[in-house]
Order: sequence, then C-alpha cells, then structure tokens
Amino acid sequence: MVRIRVLVVDDHRIFAESLAAALAAEPDVDVSAAGSGPAALRSLERAAAEGRRYDVLLVDADLGGTMPGLRPAVPVQEVGEDGLVDGISLVAGVRSAQPGVRIVVLAEKDDPRRAALALQAGASGWVAKDCSLSRLLSVIRGVLRDETHLPPALLTGVLRELTAARKHRTESERLVESLTPREREVLRCMVAGLGRKAVAERLYLSPHTVRTHMQNVLGKLGVHSTLAAVALARRAGVGPVDLANDVVERGGQQLA
Repeated sequence: MVRIRVLVVDDHRIFAESLAAALAAEPDVDVSAAGSGPAALRSLERAAAEGRRYDVLLVDADLGGTMPGLRPAVPVQEVGEDGLVDGISLVAGVRSAQPGVRIVVLAEKDDPRRAALALQAGASGWVAKDCSLSRLLSVIRGVLRDETHLPPALLTGVLRELTAARKHRTESERLVESLTPREREVLRCMVAGLGRKAVAERLYLSPHTVRTHMQNVLGKLGVHSTLAAVALARRAGVGPVDLANDVVERGGQQLA
C-alpha cells in the first residue's frame, strides 16, 4: 500500500491535533502536525534529510508567526516588514524550496482574493476548515494527481482575481521595460534590500548618482516609495541581484 505523508500546519492546537487524529485513522495516511511556519519548515527539512518527504501540506490560511529571511515567490501583501507570515506566504516559501510538495489551504471562510493569491503562490487547493473528512481526503488524493480543487462558489471570483492580477503584471512589466539597463540594475538592488550606500559600493557609483537613479526609477514606475517600487518589480517578475555569490572584478583583481 502506498502511504500518503501529510503535514497539518495550524497554530490552533486543538484543531490541528483533531484533524491529524482523524486523518491518521485512514489506513493509507501518515500524518504529523506543526503549530507554526518555522516548525513546518523544520519538519520538512528534517523529513527530506531522512529521505521521507511529505506529500501534502494542509496549511491554515490565517497562520501566524515570524520567519526571518523567508521571501515569498510571489508578492503577498500579508507579509509585513517585520517578517510576519501568514499561511499563503508559507505556501510560496515551501513551493520554492520543495516544489514536489502539494499544498492545500484550509480557510475559515471563502475569500476569492486570498484563494487567488494562494493559487499564485503554488497551492493546489482551497477548502473550508469545516468540510467533511471525506471531502478533505478527496482533495488530498486529487492534488496528488495534479488536480486543482476550489469550492464551486469561489470559481467565478477567483478567475476574476487571476485575470486582474495578470493585467496588473502586464502593466508592471511595461513600466519596468521603460527603465534603462542601469536603472533596472538599481531596481534589482532595491529588490534585494540594498540601501543607497550599498548600491553605490556594488555598482561603483557615487551615492549622489545612485540617488538620481533611484529617483528616476520611482518616477518611471509611477510610485512614491522604495517599498512600492519593490512590490511592482516583483509583480513584473524582477528578481533581486545575487548577493550569495557576489564576486566582481575591479582593477584586474577579484573581490568577493
């Protein structure tokens, strides 16, 4: 018998334990529970290291917690500057780190906008927390067949949200294309979280010149802050500069 490994991620302990117990009664399901995003990531990493990866994550849409350093694969408005992460942002992080894991979001209520964000982040399903066990098992087995599951009442709203998001992405891409190559390079540095001085040092420019480039970037993108510019850049698919392997040449010498 092929067993399905499921991880329930919910910061409501009673709900998580009850759901895990119900799923564990199924003969082909192995289940564990995690009470936060960091705990879920640790469980995933430990399981992968031991060669027993999870197949499906059931993630609370309203999950809370701090996960320093996690950067969602898509822009998610619920992520604050303090690193506060909800369930949808966890979806993006997990899908980026372990793309083979299927993720189903468990929600207290139907919300077309957040369901669309969940799908964009990489979720394969959105189900109500109060759905029947048989329905949840059907969704779990369905996503393992690469199916996408949404409540019928949400379909129209989710399609509308995805269409609007596509339109916004197209507009963002058009604005980014108006930048010069140097301005795009500065924008990528901004996406990486570099300040003016760090950008100047990286690009061998004066802080005054970098300030001018940043002002030009904001003006061409039609925004008034670095945060807004970064959000627009992410919508357009602009990634950060690579800081991990930052090796540049200067005066014939390599500087790391």
